[in-house]
Amino acid sequence: MSKVLITSGPTRQYLDPIRYLTNASSGRMGASLAQAALEEGYEVVVVSGPVDIEYPKEATVVNVVSTEEMHVAAMQVFHECDGAIGAAAPCDYRPFAVLDDKMSKDDFIRSPEKNGELLLRLRETPDVMAALGSMKRGRENGKPGQWLVAFALETSDHHVRAIQKLHRKRCDLIVVNDPSSINGTSSHVEILDSDGKIRAKVVGPKLDVARRLFQEIRKYVALKGGEN
Repeated sequence: MSKVLITSGPTRQYLDPIRYLTNASSGRMGASLAQAALEEGYEVVVVSGPVDIEYPKEATVVNVVSTEEMHVAAMQVFHECDGAIGAAAPCDYRPFAVLDDKMSKDDFIRSPEKNGELLLRLRETPDVMAALGSMKRGRENGKPGQWLVAFALETSDHHVRAIQKLHRKRCDLIVVNDPSSINGTSSHVEILDSDGKIRAKVVGPKLDVARRLFQEIRKYVALKGGEN
C-alpha cells in the first residue's frame, strides 16, 4: 500500500510557560486531505500541531507542538512515504530563548521613549517542506520517486511567490490559497505545477478541494511514470 505524509495545523513557539507565537490554522484542510488520501487507498500519517478538530480514525496521527518537533517527526516518517503534502502552517520564527518563568511587566524594557515596549528577538525555525524536498531529491536517503505538494497562502503576488516557494522547496505541485480559508470550512485555491501552469481552480468545502488535489496528484504521478 502506498503511504502519504500530511503535515497539518499550526505550531507554537513558546516565549515563556504561558505565552507563545502561533497562527489561526485549524487543521481542517489537513483532516480533509487525510480523508481524501484514505479514499484513494493510501496509508496516512498526519504530523499535526495543536488543533481542536479530529482526524480520521484510520490515519496515524503524530502530535507535535513546535516547528522543530514537526520537522523531526516529518523527516522520520517521510523516508518511507511515496509522497507528502504540507498543509501545516508552522511558525517561521522562534525566540532566541524561552523564559523559565512567566514574563511580567517588570521584565519589559522601559524608557520614556519606548513607552513600555518589549523588544523580542527572533530567529528562523527549520523549513519543514524544504527539508523534505532535499530528502526527495536523494540528498538525505529519500525513497525513489517521491512527490511533494506544498501550500502557499499569500496576500499579494500570489503566483510569483508560490512558484518561488515551489522551486525553493523542490516541490512538484503547489496549492495557492486565500487568507479567508484560515480556520474556515471552505477554500478557494489554485493548483500550480512547476512550470507555473494552473492545473485546477477549486472553490468549495475543504474535502472537495482535497479530493480534487488527489486527482491532480494521480495525474502527476502517472505522467512521471507511476509510483514506486
